Amino acid sequence: MSESQSGDAFVAFERVQKSYDGETLVVKDLNLAIPKGEFLTMLGPSGSGKTTCLMMLAGFETATHGKILLDGVSINNIPPHKRGIGMVFQNYALFPHMTVAENLSFPLEVRKIAKPQREEKVGRALDMVQMGDFASRRPAQLSGGQQQRIALARALVFEPELVLMDEPLGALDKQLREHMQFEITNLAHQLGITVVYVTHDQTEALTMSDRVAVFNDGRIQQIAPPDELYESPQNSFVAQFIGENNTLAGTVREIRGGVALVELDDGGVIDAKPVNVSRPGERTTISIRPERVEVDTARLGENAHTLKAEVAEFIYMGDVFRTRLKVAGRDDFIIKTRNSADQKRLKPGSQIEIGWLPEDCRALDAI
Repeated sequence: MSESQSGDAFVAFERVQKSYDGETLVVKDLNLAIPKGEFLTMLGPSGSGKTTCLMMLAGFETATHGKILLDGVSINNIPPHKRGIGMVFQNYALFPHMTVAENLSFPLEVRKIAKPQREEKVGRALDMVQMGDFASRRPAQLSGGQQQRIALARALVFEPELVLMDEPLGALDKQLREHMQFEITNLAHQLGITVVYVTHDQTEALTMSDRVAVFNDGRIQQIAPPDELYESPQNSFVAQFIGENNTLAGTVREIRGGVALVELDDGGVIDAKPVNVSRPGERTTISIRPERVEVDTARLGENAHTLKAEVAEFIYMGDVFRTRLKVAGRDDFIIKTRNSADQKRLKPGSQIEIGWLPEDCRALDAI
């Protein structure tokens, strides 16, 4: 579905802009269509506009221009509490003076749901997050991970079709965060709810989402499933922001048959896939992922590009070896090789040859 065709979208932003001072746009002409049941993550650095978009969808911020639609109906003028949207924040926002059950019951009371139904829904929501035995405890008696589960249960208790999450796992330690990522994704798919999730953590975005919208400077730079975003970045910002990435600067000499011939600044000519270059003489940044670079160049066949390199640093990381090389005038070129019996450890100072296939190498906009 194209981002401008929001007719069958469950959530849609149509030409949405946001300015706080009447001059600077924090969100610029945003068109975004989210189908029902999708887990969409808004990913980007601080100040990129992702949280502002979430807050406009929640109703805590007002769009300066454009329309926000929920199930085909404009919600621009509907107050937050009437939008029927579940929300989970990083700071949990639980009421400290209430028990867990009372915290969960609160959004149901606001919606004037009768007591027997409230109790049933609270019990069901607590079981969903494996917290059924904690109903009578207060938030202060719970760990961070338990509090976040309760915050999640409270967002789900009134059975909303849309749940918004703003950096919900930011305060948790790595192991618990990874466990909760898995639980949230599973729960969302199980319940068939639509989730809009905001994070600046790229690993979280890649592992949890059906699609990821990468924000920078108030605009979506690319929106795609995680594998496409990683394997086929559409510009240098996305290539640099998602995962680890090597860059080499050069000038396009020729584009023919879907291949760009690029002359590197420090000598050598390589083939690359022309992604956002279109003519000879254009400056370009070559993008190549560390795991696509081979040390054993014989395995690549005749089409491979090879470059001379010097090993600057060898880092043992358990399952992989991470080696920093000096290549084509750069001293920050990274390769990753699997820790296996036949993989040799490279010694700093040694001269090696590296190579990759042209299709793994992308000619992007110059940075």
